[in-house]
Order: sequence, then structure tokens, then C-alpha cells
Amino acid sequence: MIDPNLKRSLGQMIKGVQVVGATHDGVSRLYTSHWVTQVAFDEPIVMASVSPKHDTYPLMVESGVFTVSILAADQVMEGQYFSYPGRKFIYVGDEMVEHDEDGLAVVPNSIAWLTCEIFERRPASGRFDHDLFFADVTKVREGRLGEPPLLYSARHGWRKTGDNAREKGVSIRDQLLERVEAAQQD
Repeated sequence: MIDPNLKRSLGQMIKGVQVVGATHDGVSRLYTSHWVTQVAFDEPIVMASVSPKHDTYPLMVESGVFTVSILAADQVMEGQYFSYPGRKFIYVGDEMVEHDEDGLAVVPNSIAWLTCEIFERRPASGRFDHDLFFADVTKVREGRLGEPPLLYSARHGWRKTGDNAREKGVSIRDQLLERVEAAQQD
């Protein structure tokens, strides 16, 4: 059992929301995640943390491919829909899924879509309850890139990006570099 203070603290972490999809033998499943992340700069590599309990999981393992639909702030319904196992909603949201030109399941009207080919899977063992899937991004399709992304935190729920965290025209980086330069002159 996780300590309540730790759980509240971890719940403060806010992350972008994606829907991960997989298709195999004509069956497609998708789930909402905020545990997909870019893990390299030189190569377009992402990592997805996936529970073996998800109905998407075996399709990812069998096909070796998954998609990532990056949700916009106005796609809370899609995020909520795919956050529950489809059996709870009895797959009533057909309009929330489309298949791209390769036959892979994605969420329409997203900010962007990634096709990811798995090159390594680190199975859950011991303390982990999720497998880690490392994948090359082999295809990207732009959608509504100008829209603010949907965010999620366990403590604060669904959010959208808001105001800038710094004043327009003020470079915090330049201020820090000036401090470094001044410290080196002393």
C-alpha cells in the first residue's frame, strides 16, 4: 500500500494525455495514458508504460506496433472514454476511433498521431506492475498542432495548458547565463 502523503505528492505531477492503440488480426483496442514519453533526442524513440491487464496489451505484443494519439484540451470525452476498459462502455464510442491508411486505430481530431514500432519490451517483474515498451517512431501525422494539449494529474484531474510561466520577452536562460558570467569574473 502506497503512503497517502506520497500518493498525494505523486498526484501533483501533471502530464500530457495520449491514447495508445493497437490493432492485430482485425481487432483494435485503445486506452488512455499519461505514461508515454520521449526518451531520446537523436533518435525518435518513445517509451510506453503498459499494464498487462489492458486489452490493448496483447495486441501490442502480437503486432509489435502501437499508435499514440496526442489529445487536445477539448478531447476530455475521448480521454475519459478510453480510460475505462471498453467492456464498461460496451464499445459505444465508435465515432472516437478511426483507422489510418495503415489500418491502425487512432483518435480523430487529435493534435498529432505517431506510429511506433516496438524494439524492446521490459516485462513487469518484481516491483513493477507495468511493462515498458520502447519503440521507434516510424511515422508522424500532424493534426491540430496549434491547439493546447490535454493534461492530467491524479490530484487535479483533467486540465488544459494555460498561460505562459514566464513574462513575454524575458529570457530566464539569459538571466542565468549573466549570473554564470558574473560568477566567473569574481
